[in-house]
Amino acid sequence: MTVTQQHKIGSGFSGRTTAAEVLAGIDLDGKLAVVTGGYSGIGLETTRALAAAGARVVVPARRPEVAAEALAGIEGVETAALDLGDLGGVRAFADDFLASDRGIDLVINSAGIMACPETRVGPGWEAQFATNHLGHFALLNRLWPALRPGARVVSVSSYGHHRSPIRWDDPDFTSGDYDKWEAYGQAKTANVLFAVQLDTLARAHGVRAFAVHPGGILTPLQRHLSREEMVERGWYAEDGTVLVDFKSPQQGAATQVWAATSPQLDGLGGLYLEDCEVAEPAEAGAASGVRDYAVDPEQAARLWDLSARLTGVDAFGA
Repeated sequence: MTVTQQHKIGSGFSGRTTAAEVLAGIDLDGKLAVVTGGYSGIGLETTRALAAAGARVVVPARRPEVAAEALAGIEGVETAALDLGDLGGVRAFADDFLASDRGIDLVINSAGIMACPETRVGPGWEAQFATNHLGHFALLNRLWPALRPGARVVSVSSYGHHRSPIRWDDPDFTSGDYDKWEAYGQAKTANVLFAVQLDTLARAHGVRAFAVHPGGILTPLQRHLSREEMVERGWYAEDGTVLVDFKSPQQGAATQVWAATSPQLDGLGGLYLEDCEVAEPAEAGAASGVRDYAVDPEQAARLWDLSARLTGVDAFGA
């Protein structure tokens, strides 16, 4: 990726475009998609839209019984157990999928947690970095043999990446006070850097990667926030009235669906997208765009190496 690529391309869509609208005229018959978190919030709308366009959708879920209930009635969808915070579970899911001898055309890493209390998973990793980034890193690397040429991988990041670069000296918040929003910001920066480096490594194999900001949407992602916190942030009035013009879940799903399927992005990759468009570079304090540290190729390569050491898996390693 070069800096000059991180500019709008004139997609003709907007932040109010829905996932169904970006798929108009696109036939996904015969395509297979893996959508983590594909049974809740924007993930559910992503699954619904892809299936309606003809794709077979595999939804790995931490709560497969809940996923099956949420997805009931949507044809062409299957669920399987996967906890992104458990590397053994990631391996088991990937091994089972690879044993089915099927190819993958689309991967959308939509699952995630936000602003949770300080939590440790695995060998003591900070939960947001581990779940949002390391789990998806391990999953993609284990599924890599199944990705077909022409496949796309979408890493669902957030404007929240503006909150923090990678804390190279202490990514797990082992010293000092834990800041749940800084931890979320670091995890979302990691999601962008993952896409940048994956695109660098995978493009020679015909696979491209993107990171996306879906926009502000009220979904179960806010489950760790109290009503008082959301009032303080200006999202709600004291009486419960919504004060922000949030996107609908269908609109929130649009950018990741566009990233995964649009012919407008053919030949591109390693980019951060928002509102169904390539985002512009952003300065500190900007209300949109991507921060330079999140698309820095040197930091992307450094994070890839760190993630490979931590998870013990690297499909592109020597």
